[in-house]
Amino acid sequence: MTLAAKLKELRLRKNKSLQQVADEVGASKNHIWDLETGKSKNPSIELLTKIAKCFGVSVSELIGENPTGPSEDPGVVAMYRELKELSPKDREAIQLMMDHLKSRISGSEK
Repeated sequence: MTLAAKLKELRLRKNKSLQQVADEVGASKNHIWDLETGKSKNPSIELLTKIAKCFGVSVSELIGENPTGPSEDPGVVAMYRELKELSPKDREAIQLMMDHLKSRISGSEK
């Protein structure tokens, strides 16, 4: 799940307005909106920390890197665990394949 989608999900789940979130984290309503819609994609770690605190989640869960998070696909988590057993060279080969597949997906969206 993208940061934008996660922000919107958390904000709606907590029943908070954009303005309430902005006030709580010390940002503008427009900036929170830009993050939530994906127009702004590179918030500072300080802002991420404040947003995570606002919603009562960890930064890793907020950015979608918490393998034990409730929205994580168990199959993907299992694949990650298996990757740790591979050699660095094999992991590099898999990374190249993932990069190739992601570029095909990105290319088809254009």
